[in-house]
Order: sequence, then C-alpha cells, then structure tokens
Amino acid sequence: MALSGKLTKKLVEHLGAGRHGDGNGLYLVVDPSGARRWIVRVVVKGQKNKKGAPLRTDFGLGGADIVTINQARERALEYRRMAKQGLNPRFNAAREIPTFQEVAQQVHIDRMPTWKNAKHGQQWINTLRDYAFPKIGRMPIDSIDQPEVMMCLAPIWAEKHETAKRLAQRIKVVLDVARSKGFRSGENPVTLIKDAKVLPKVKAKVKHHKAMAWQDVPTFYGDLASRDAMAANALRFTCLTGSRTTEVLKIRWEEIDFDAGVWTCPAERMKGHEEHRVPLTDQMLEIIEPLKALKSDFVFEGQKRNHPLSNMAMLMLLRRMGIEGVTVHGFRSTFRDWVSETGNGQWEVAERSLSHKVGSKVERAYARSDLLEKRRALMAQWSDFVTITKLSLERS
Repeated sequence: MALSGKLTKKLVEHLGAGRHGDGNGLYLVVDPSGARRWIVRVVVKGQKNKKGAPLRTDFGLGGADIVTINQARERALEYRRMAKQGLNPRFNAAREIPTFQEVAQQVHIDRMPTWKNAKHGQQWINTLRDYAFPKIGRMPIDSIDQPEVMMCLAPIWAEKHETAKRLAQRIKVVLDVARSKGFRSGENPVTLIKDAKVLPKVKAKVKHHKAMAWQDVPTFYGDLASRDAMAANALRFTCLTGSRTTEVLKIRWEEIDFDAGVWTCPAERMKGHEEHRVPLTDQMLEIIEPLKALKSDFVFEGQKRNHPLSNMAMLMLLRRMGIEGVTVHGFRSTFRDWVSETGNGQWEVAERSLSHKVGSKVERAYARSDLLEKRRALMAQWSDFVTITKLSLERS
C-alpha cells in the first residue's frame, strides 16, 4: 500500500518558491531558481544538540526531478524509523547517490534547449566524456572532492590549457547542480582549487586566424569571381562584407532589404548575441541578386535543397585554388589591416563593420548609433579596392 500525504504530483511540479509540507516531517523545498528537492526533518531519540535540546535535523533526500513523491515518502519513513531507534540517519541511511556521469548526462539533457546550436551542446558533454568520466565518472557524486577534481585537471592543465579551463567550468556546473538536488553539501571543490591557486599559471598563446595580405586580395578576388560554384559566391560575399562564416552561410532572403541596401543578421547568429546591420554595396548585391532565381530558403544553398552550404565549403574552395595558410575568418583581419594601412583612419567605423564592441559599457550605452551610413561609405571603398582587378579584366 502506497504512503500518502498532503502533496500531489501536480503540486510538486507547480508549487512556487518556499518550503511545502507533505506531513510526517517531509518537505518539498522550491528554490527561487525553480530547483526542487526533498528534505525530511527528524528528531533523533536520545541525542542532544550543542545547547542540550533534542537533536532535530534536516536531511536531503534528493531532487524532485529524480526522486518521485512516493520514493521521498518511503525514504522519509526510513529516516524516521532510524531516528526513533536513536540512529542518526546521516551515518546509517542507505541513500541512492547517483554517479558523477549520471548527473552530468542529466545536466546535458536539461540544458539542450539553452545552447546556441547542437554542436556546442555536444562539445560540452564530449569534454567531460574524454577527461572526466574515465577518472571520476563512476564515483558517487557526493564523494568527489579536490583530489578527484585535480586528477582530471592536472594532467592537461599546461598542455591543453583552454580545454582544461572548460573542463573545470563544466565539472563545477555538474557539482553545483548535484548540490541543488540535495546530493552534495559544502563548497564546490573546483572553486576551492581556483581560490587556493594550486594549479600553475599558464600564459596562453593567442591564436590568430591566418589572413591574406590586403595587397593580394584584388588578384585573388579576380580568380574567385571567374568561378561559378556556390561556395565561390559565398566566399566573395564573405570577403566583401567582412562577416563570419556562420553569419554568411545561413543568410535567409527575409534578412535582406534590397530597397534599403541592408542585410540584418539576427542576434542568435551573431557572436556577440546582438543584431547586426550590414550595408550592401553594389558589388555585394551583384553577387546575391542572381541567386533569387533559385527560390531557396537560403541565399547560399548547399547540395541539399533548402539547406545552407557546409561550414567547410569555403575553406575547401580556398584549398582547391591553391591558397594555403589562409582561413576564411582571416579575411576579417585582412579588411582591418587595409583600413589601418591605407590611411583611412576610420578605426571605430571599421570595428563596428566587423561587429566588434567599441568602448566601455557606459560609452556604448550613450553611443546608440551603429554608424550605418559611415560604414556604408567605408565598405564601398573596400568593395571598389577588392574588385579592381575584376573590373580591369572585364574592361579588357
């Protein structure tokens, strides 16, 4: 026969923040964040606290998303029976503690809707799979402390520093979630390791995307313009706009206002998570206007109907053209170098053209304008420079 109480499954799922009693010392605790966990309050027979009063203690029974209401009632009954016998549940209860890997996998599932794309979500769990699961994956989540975390971080801290930092952050998240569900107590060991500075300082080398010299771009563009492949169209557009690969490849027609000569890239596709307007020059429009005839959802359609080009399409084209040691992203640096070295002196305009944030938060709060028309003039100069060889070939 199932145990009963005041709460129901529906109430457990929808009650607001606070402590909600089920009866017989069992409570559902709902944090302001929405996290839900079970606790049971018992008085241990014959035991006193420091003030000499009966020992009354709260014990966590686990998160409500993992422990059902009936399981919580059964565990609460077990704890009360032990307390009546004078046994402290903290040392005598046989709790079902999940492993680190089990909690991590649940966190990954719960956070799937929040990631920018599926690739980021997969990278999150892959880091733990490769560097944490082999060492602490099968350990109960409440037994992981600083030595266990160090086992994961220390071997790769210097050799793969960026990966190690991401690993530390992801282990911390898993342990924080476990604590919110009642499976852990105390401060997060990742935080303690960081505060104690037990890991050596590593000076990370900044990796820049390899860029083409700006003086070589017109000749390169002339060769590129002679090719009819969709990847060539996309790469020409990327070169002229100074945009990032994902921003370009996933352009939809509704983002382009041909009358105003503006492409508006939505915030969810921007690195800075802010909408970005790109002024379209005559040369840019010359690339995309003929593509309307394809009637695709995407401006730069890939091999599959109504699907964008592959992320590797433009890079592979560069390799087929014999252009080695240059990345697609590097054309952003090329544009920036051209602005600096040709005496244009339009630093802020160039930075905004690349969707970089300029100035402090306070300065940006007052600088409401995105300098669209100034950027339009600068991008027109850049387009004229880039296409000069192509125009010369056409005239000859």
